[in-house]
Amino acid sequence: MKLEGKVAVITGGARGIGAAIAARYAAEGAEVVVADLLADDAAATAKAIGGKAFPVPVDVTRIASIESMVHAVVARTGGIDILVNNAAIFDMGPVVEVTEQSWDSQFAVNTKGLFFTLQAVAKRMIAQNEASPNRRGKIINIASQAGRRGEPLVAVYCATKAAVISLTQSAGLGLIKHRINVNGIAPGVVDTPMWERVDALFAKYEGRPIGEKKRLVGEAVPFGRMGRPDDHAGAAVFLASSDSDYVVAQTLNVDGGNWMS
Repeated sequence: MKLEGKVAVITGGARGIGAAIAARYAAEGAEVVVADLLADDAAATAKAIGGKAFPVPVDVTRIASIESMVHAVVARTGGIDILVNNAAIFDMGPVVEVTEQSWDSQFAVNTKGLFFTLQAVAKRMIAQNEASPNRRGKIINIASQAGRRGEPLVAVYCATKAAVISLTQSAGLGLIKHRINVNGIAPGVVDTPMWERVDALFAKYEGRPIGEKKRLVGEAVPFGRMGRPDDHAGAAVFLASSDSDYVVAQTLNVDGGNWMS
């Protein structure tokens, strides 16, 4: 029960890694907010988790929606102790074929949405930490191994996740004086519903049969398989708990050995 009495908000919490973290946080005693644009899926995930879990709609591309989400959570729970910035989208294509729409949509969710969600929650954490000197805040940004290196067909997504790692460093340094730890997790290749789209796009651009790219990337992981959403929950608990109070501005690779840094 490392998170007993804590209130945790997980954006993109309806499915995949977000849902796995939400379930683990609830098991560790936290009151969990499943924040997602997919309202029905968020409600179903919160119901499946049970306990004190509840859904809140949010569109991280709209600052007004972010602020509304924060207000709704605080009105119901009294505060926010943990934020997991997990909401993200994916697209890919050759550099010479990237469209402005693809660029704008990925940066709007993966980078801008992440930053302004962090900002809105950090403001609330600063106020509550000033009122309660023993209270801390924990913010966890979900990056990617794609943020550690470039990939020929994934230029924009890689850039958004590299920005997440950089923002984690800057925000971590800027907020620790307010007793807010900002850190990140960089997953590798993870078997989530999003990989169906990823695999289909690789099939299109590399001329592969459906399913081949997913099989190959799984075989290439030193651990011997693709990651699963649950593989990331332990790191998320660590970074949200008091065990990580002296960890500041770091992005932890949870990728089965794909990347070493």
